[in-house]
Parts: sequence; structure tokens; C-alpha cells
Amino acid sequence: MENHRKPWTLHRVLLFAVIVFGLWAGWAENAPASEPVDGDWLIVHLGAEPGTLNPITATDAYSGRVNDYIYESLLRRDPKTLELVPVLAQRWEISEDRLTYTFHLRNDVRWQDGTPFTARDVLYSFERINDPAVDAAHLRNYYRDIEKLEVLDDYTLRYRYRIPYFRALEFCGGIPIVPAHLFKEGDDFNQHPIGRSPLGTGPYRFVRWDTGKEIVLERNEAYWGSKPHIKRIVFKIITDNTVALHVLKKGGLDFMSLRPIQWVKQTGSARLQERFRKLKYYLPSYTYIGWNQRKPYFDDRRVRRAMTMLLDRDMILQRLLFGLGTVVSGTFYVNSPEYNKAVVPLPYDPDGARTLLKEAGWEDHDGDGILDRDGVPFRFEFLISAGSLFAEQLATILQQNLKNVGIVMTIRKLEWAVFIQKIQSHDFDACTLGWSLGWETDPYQLWHSSQAEKGSNFVGFQNAEADRLIEEARREFDPVKRRAMYHRFHEILHEEQPYTFLFTLEAMVAVDRRFENVTVYPMGLEPREWWVPLEKQRYH
Repeated sequence: MENHRKPWTLHRVLLFAVIVFGLWAGWAENAPASEPVDGDWLIVHLGAEPGTLNPITATDAYSGRVNDYIYESLLRRDPKTLELVPVLAQRWEISEDRLTYTFHLRNDVRWQDGTPFTARDVLYSFERINDPAVDAAHLRNYYRDIEKLEVLDDYTLRYRYRIPYFRALEFCGGIPIVPAHLFKEGDDFNQHPIGRSPLGTGPYRFVRWDTGKEIVLERNEAYWGSKPHIKRIVFKIITDNTVALHVLKKGGLDFMSLRPIQWVKQTGSARLQERFRKLKYYLPSYTYIGWNQRKPYFDDRRVRRAMTMLLDRDMILQRLLFGLGTVVSGTFYVNSPEYNKAVVPLPYDPDGARTLLKEAGWEDHDGDGILDRDGVPFRFEFLISAGSLFAEQLATILQQNLKNVGIVMTIRKLEWAVFIQKIQSHDFDACTLGWSLGWETDPYQLWHSSQAEKGSNFVGFQNAEADRLIEEARREFDPVKRRAMYHRFHEILHEEQPYTFLFTLEAMVAVDRRFENVTVYPMGLEPREWWVPLEKQRYH
């Protein structure tokens, strides 16, 4: 199943994507056989075409996976320690009232066309994020309480908040940055050529994008920092996961995410095990079914609760996903303290669901076998991404369960770009997706009512108490007090069921064994640290 990427990065991210908090601090299967050397390529599976590679307007996980090699920000989260560490900023200061954040930038960084990077690039990017004409609602909410961003000189800038925000440093420092010199007054930022030809300051530079085939990056030889060892990264766009596994087995991929059935049933041969490492770990994410509350079918929480109770999530987890995950009941990462473990997922209960539907007015009044209310039959469309076999299996099970109680659900498969466009324009009844979560959680982007029009609150969830808790939690720096607010917010989501929350699944990947220093960190894998011994290098 695909997913969105939340900003940070978001950060970030729309998997899917795929991805969260590791079960161990760091682990490597093999110690390096010798000193690292440069060379070779990394061929990576990409499950769908990115919507754009403009880091400010991109929302899906596929864009994020590519852009993470091209673009940088002022700071980032260290994959080993999870601490925020300098990147384009050398250092920063935070005022005692937590309203002012001053960043001192490196003066030796250049964009990949040779133009110096300065504070004005940050200011330009900040202005674009806050421009209502720019498709950046998913980011804009994180910067809404900044009164101003001042450029003090070419390498110093200062953010000033009107109220404190507990994730201010992460978002001020992690702001997506584009090269201001490439944009002219009057340009349509959303359609700018940078979306197809990105230009960053990072360790890899963009080479080409062959639509439907591949995106190619090569090492930035003029990179200001420590250069990675792998010379080229090729993202192979293969939307059918079964085809991708075939390509992997034939040697056409070095690195791909595996579906549970592939992990358990299709990658156990001695030949494959000899050639590939199989790694399994948790990252903060979850999958869900979203019910569009703008539609008359799903504007009553009793109906939404009934829909959840008509899906046997435990059975699906065991039979389709081989038990490689956990059923969840809310939006926070299941292994984090923000997740309220006292909230138990609704049970599979068709009889209870029938009762709730009847209470909400949905009965078969005309005897045609289909529930109706006010003369409207309960017929709706369920959107899925064409590349997701699991989404198709899930939809088929749900379709039959709903038919048993008199609800007609049709399944519509769409290519990823069209699918996402439908979701973002709210042109859907129900859909299934997933979210990759941040390391510190702020549910504003997904759940605040202000994000229902243009933000990531695609299902149109609106609840006054939830809004208040989300807003108060943003200003609360005491994690214990903030956690209590989030636990109550979790209860509200459980009561309202805007999503049928599905699973947090383990990330499962296969990596060619010729790569050394393949380590699982709390944030997953870090291919920029990988290298290949000369005698095993395959590409030149």
C-alpha cells in the first residue's frame, strides 16, 4: 500500500512509502571487510512515479525518497541518535521565551550549478511556503505562527514566533529550501521546471527523469561535505510489486521493499538468501481507510464506527500480512508514549454494526436488499492505488462484508498520480492509504479542521475539542502534559472513527549483499553510508 509523506520533511510525507522507530539503536549484519572505497551504483525500486520533485510542493513518499539525496536544510535528525544536528547551518540560538530562533549558516555551500547558497534562499523558500497560491498547505500550517523571518546578512537569519511551538526548531531548521536564483517574478511556482529538474546542495545531483522508467542521480563531486561512496543512484519505477521482485531476482535491482507475502513465501530460496540481505524493522507509520465526511454516507459517526466493525482487521493481519504488524486504534505511532494504549481497537462485530446503521437511519425501506436513508441507497466508491495488491485484497474483503449487510461498494483502481489528485481534491467517497510519521508528533496537519480545505485532512474531520487539544499541545513544552492531551485526542478519534485505522507494519527490505556498512538505525537505513569493495563492484 502506498503512503503520503509528512513534511519535515516533512516529514515529513503521502508512503507507500514505507517506514519508523527502530527496535534497536543500530545493527549491522556484517562488519566492513576492508576500508571503504568509492564506486558502483545503487539500483533502487520506486513503486510509483513521483508527482513532482519540487521539495516545497511534493507530498508523496516517492518524491521524498529521491529528494532526500538532492536537497538539504539547515539541520536534520541524526539517524543514529535522533538528535537535531547542523547541516547548512553551523549553529543556532534560541531565546529564553522560545520565540526567536537565530541560525548562522555555512559560507562554503554552493548550489549544484555553482551559485552560492545564502540566507536569501531560505527567505525565498519561506515566502513560497506561505504564499496561498503555492500548493504547500501541508507545510504551511507548521509556519503559520511565525511573525517574520529576517535576513540579517547573507549567512544569518532570524525567525520570530508570535506564540511558542514545541517543534519550532525542527521546522525552522528543517524547512525545504529551493534555489531562489532559478525563479523569476511571474513564474508559476507550482509548475516550475524545477519540479522535473531539481537542483539542490546535497550529495547527489539530478541527471535525468525518464517518465515511467527511471530517475537517475549521480554523486555531486563538488559537494561541500563528506561525499558518499556510491557514484550513482538509479530509481527504477516499477508499479507492479510482483514484477519488481522478478527484476530483483534477475539482478536488476539492489534494494526494494518487500510485501509480507514476498517476505514469507517468495524470498526464502538459498540462492536469493545468498545474494540478498533481508532486513525487518519498525518505523513510525500506519495504514488506514479514510471516510470522506463530506459525503452523506459518512457524515454520521455511527456509520463510520459500523464500517470499522464490519472489517476483521485481526484476520486480515494474520492471513494477508502474516502477522507482520500490529492493529492500531489511532494516529500516533503505536510504540510511542503519545499512543494511548488504553484505547482498544473496535472489534469485528457485524451485528453491532447493523444496529449502529439502523440507529443512523440506514435500513432497507423498499425491500430491494440495499440499505437506504431518505430515499438514497447506500452505494459508494472505494478508491485504491493500482500498484497495491494489498489494497485490492483489503477492498475485496470489505466489499463482501458490506454486501452482507446491504451496502454496495464499488472498487476503483487508479494510477498513483490520478489517485492522489482525487484525494487532494476531495473527489472520493472512501480510500485506503498510509502515513509516515515524524519523530516528534504534531497531528495538526492531518486532523485540525483548518486543514480540511487544502491541507492533509482529506476526510474533512472537524471537532471543536480536537482542535483545542491540538492547538494547546503545540504550545506545551512539557512532554508529560502534552502526552495527556494527545491521549484524550486519541480517544476522540476512536469515538469519531474518521479513519478505520488499520496497521503499523514492519518495514521489510532486501539489499544486495555486495554493499557494506548496511546498518539499521532508529530511522531505518542510510544508503549514503554504504560502499562496495572493488572486487564486487558491478557498474562503472
